[in-house]
Amino acid sequence: MGHRLSRIYTRTGDDGTTGLGDGTRVGKDNPRVEAMGTVDELNSAVGRVLAHEVPASVRDCLERVQHDLFDLGAELCLPGVTKVEETHIERLERELDAFNADLAPLKEFILPGGAMAAADAHGARTVCRRAERTLVSLGKAEGGGDGGRRYLNRLSDLLFVIARVLNRSVGRPDVMWQQGRNE
Repeated sequence: MGHRLSRIYTRTGDDGTTGLGDGTRVGKDNPRVEAMGTVDELNSAVGRVLAHEVPASVRDCLERVQHDLFDLGAELCLPGVTKVEETHIERLERELDAFNADLAPLKEFILPGGAMAAADAHGARTVCRRAERTLVSLGKAEGGGDGGRRYLNRLSDLLFVIARVLNRSVGRPDVMWQQGRNE
């Protein structure tokens, strides 16, 4: 692969527009651009989880997720192109089931927190939910595939379970919500 980004700034966005992968220019406040940006933010949040020492199984899973999110960003940048397929969603479901199988069933809600890596996984989960909402809005505005939206729905569940796995891996309990605690 040659040098694709020899210069980082182009000045073409100074007018409040940005170019999509197909060459069309849209406003930076366009729902598609909002979705692209939020998926990019999610990828960074996942990278923050990976900046911690995490179990190899979590690292492998989240590295695959980062590549999927980059593919989803490419899909969003190229209207009409599908990169996130049913196989991606099925893989997330298998990984989710495998991680969850070793966890104690929940009887109460848990609060975000515990170990730093787990807290960052909860942060990534909330960004994931926001990314999912941007894809819902984009779908209403433009129609199109629902694979990315479904992928993000599963990913937010996976990030929740991974937060629990990360707490357990360092001997920290989940932070349980205590109904009526402040009454």
